[in-house]
Amino acid sequence: MSGQVRVGISGWRYPAWRGDFYPTGLPQRRELEYAADHLTSIEVNGSFYSLQRPSSYAAWRTEATRVKPAFVFSVKGPRYVSHLKRLKGVEIPLANFFASGVLALGPALGPILWQLPENLRLDAAVLDEFLAGLPRSTTEAAELATRHDDKVPDDRALTAAEDHRPIHYALEFRSASFATAEADAVLRRHRIATVLADTAGRWPKVDQDTGPVRYVRLHGDQELYASGYTDRAVDEWADRCRGWSAAGQDVFVYFDNDVKGYAPRDAMRLIDRLT
Repeated sequence: MSGQVRVGISGWRYPAWRGDFYPTGLPQRRELEYAADHLTSIEVNGSFYSLQRPSSYAAWRTEATRVKPAFVFSVKGPRYVSHLKRLKGVEIPLANFFASGVLALGPALGPILWQLPENLRLDAAVLDEFLAGLPRSTTEAAELATRHDDKVPDDRALTAAEDHRPIHYALEFRSASFATAEADAVLRRHRIATVLADTAGRWPKVDQDTGPVRYVRLHGDQELYASGYTDRAVDEWADRCRGWSAAGQDVFVYFDNDVKGYAPRDAMRLIDRLT
């Protein structure tokens, strides 16, 4: 059975896109609905900077699935876990993250992305312990969420899942120390997808099949965050996506070349190639 390919952007609130990707006069409150109508997935990145609220996740789900019922969100894990705690001693921060409302996405919840800082070198034991502590289903995540602390007040904590479904994870590293067989082995053991990141040569570009899904982040192949993709490049990514899908893997591709507004238009071009 072929896997599904979902293509979108990292975040959707970019003032510079108003009057460009977003039509002039479109109310800000309708930007997610507009993006969902043109794309098949979005990566939530506000969750990287701060804990969100269940009401926000529920509203995003409603707005997106109203125009596209099969729409899916990936969610970026908090930098407090990846950058400040550096993956150590994170049971309560993880509980806070899941209690903050992620599960309100219900069936619209796709993979959860963990992005590591460039100065975090591989410690296989630390990585192994962190990945072992991640809940692998919505019901496990709900149970973990019950252990939240007062950073998520009880009256706005979501500690129940509406159904039981698997949760997949992807890891984007920026230290070359992770581009090794040792790191691959840890990721495969825990079935965590290795993010294939295109960063104009700034950080490692690793194409390894280590989990049940494929996860791609396209930050720009010529200029980080700022260059668009040529027709030839989009065709090549389409071919890769078809190959992964034909092998039975679900594929998630997010364009993050947002500086000049290329991201949503490149995403739509890739969707056109795939359909």
